[in-house]
Order: sequence, then C-alpha cells, then structure tokens
Amino acid sequence: MKSPSYIGRFAPTPSGYLHFGSLVAALASYLDARSVNGLWLMRMEDLDPTREVAGAQAAILHALEHYGFEWDGELIKQSQRHDAYEQIVQRWFSHGLAYACTCSRKQLEDFQGIYPGLCRNLGHDPDSAAIRIRVPELEYRFEDRVQGLYSQHLGRDVGDFVIRRRDGLYAYQLAVVIDDAWQGVTDIVRGADLLDSTPRQLYLQELLGFPQPRYLHLPLITQPDGNKLGKSYRSPPLPADQVTPLLLRALRALGQKAGDELSYASSREVLDWGIRHWDATLVPRTRSLAEAELS
Repeated sequence: MKSPSYIGRFAPTPSGYLHFGSLVAALASYLDARSVNGLWLMRMEDLDPTREVAGAQAAILHALEHYGFEWDGELIKQSQRHDAYEQIVQRWFSHGLAYACTCSRKQLEDFQGIYPGLCRNLGHDPDSAAIRIRVPELEYRFEDRVQGLYSQHLGRDVGDFVIRRRDGLYAYQLAVVIDDAWQGVTDIVRGADLLDSTPRQLYLQELLGFPQPRYLHLPLITQPDGNKLGKSYRSPPLPADQVTPLLLRALRALGQKAGDELSYASSREVLDWGIRHWDATLVPRTRSLAEAELS
C-alpha cells in the first residue's frame, strides 16, 4: 500500500515537449516517491496560455506513459484553479499585504531584477496593474537534500515580487505554493534553476500557515556552451524508440549505479531497478550533458 506520509509530484509546463532534462526531473521525483512507497502526483502548470504549445499537454502525458511512468490520482491543471489563487490575492490586498504596481519593465531595467518598491505606498487601483506581495527584511533559509544550506534575504535580494501579473495571469510563485499545500505535497524534487525561488515560496507558506515541504533540487543538465537543456533552447523531444537507453542515461546523470546488464531491459524493469536502488545521496550538485553521456 502506498503511504501518504510521502507525497511527491511532477509538474511540467506545456510550453514545449518533454526533453532529456525533463526526463531526469521526472525520474528523480518518481523514484524518490516510489522508493519509500509514497504517492506520485501529476500537475500541469498551464498558467500562461500565451506560452503554451498546441498539443503539448497531451504529448507530455503520452511521453511519460510511454516511458513507463504511472501517477496516482487524477491530473490537476492549474488553469482550473484560478478561483483559489484569486481568493488569496484578494485577501492579502484587502489586508495591505499586497498592493498594485504599475511599473513597466523599462522603469525597472536598471534595478537588476530587485524591485525597489516604487509603488509600495502609492495606493494604485488594482485594475490593469500587477499585484505585488510585500516582503520582510528577513533572510529565509532551508537545507536542500542535494544542494545543502541555501539562504536568501528577501528584501535585499528580491524585493516585493509579483503574485498576479498586469494581464491577470497568476504568478508561478503563488500558484505552486497554494497547489502543493492543497495536494498535500510533502516532498518537492525539481531542477536547481528553481533553487532561488524557494525562499519566496517559504515566505508565502509562512503567510498562509502551510507546512514546509522537504526540497531536493536536481543538477541541471547543461549543453557544452553552458545553456541548460530546455524548451527555450529547443532541446529535442524524447524519442519514442530509445526508452531504455534514455532511462539508463537519466539514472546515471542522477549518480545512480545502473549497470550494463539493464541495457536490454524493458522500461518497467529499469524503473523497478531504480526504485529498489534509489539513493538520493548519490545525486551530484551539478552535471553537464557530456558528463551524463559518459556516466
């Protein structure tokens, strides 16, 4: 019987198709959950329809199924969760924790991504404006299972950040916190490109009274030029005819000691081996594409 004491999730964005970096993230989160007989949920983070590629949602789910992944429960789509996000935005706005911001990108381009608080006390009307959450002058820290201790001073390093965009779309930082708590997620396994988002999410969890999940941020699989594998880099989608070789390559990219005896195994056999032998302490902090190929 699967244990609700561990609830993990995989949450792809349908802005493109699954690539090798996506496979590594899916595999790590799947094995981390299944190795302790935990639940593994599926959530589609389709917050921004302007970035969504037609057919990507169905293609992502088909690829995961083809590679042998099985998730628990029904698929959750963030596009169907807007009422939950808006309720929180309105609560914080009415209590003065959030405020309307009319700053343009051009106004902010000299501040190196750190919001300087220009609209903090101006009382703008929220219609056709972004909504920002006020952050404290405090440092937030957590112990990541792979990356170790990570800390960030929200006031100095981030500033008040957007929770609802000017166009009415909800920010990832808000939606992910609300949905992880709603789904009871206890463990978050994701790429290290989201490491610096975590302190913001810790703050939102604190405001909402949510428990803090455990975090494991995976090394990014990078190209020789240093760019990470990703949809913006036009990384090739997962091929349907290389399931076992790519699962083995993903295992080795995660530091797992998968031997050549698995070369002719089925995807189910490779995943079962991974579940039995999963050791998160072997996951490296960084990993290049070349290293993943040579592992």
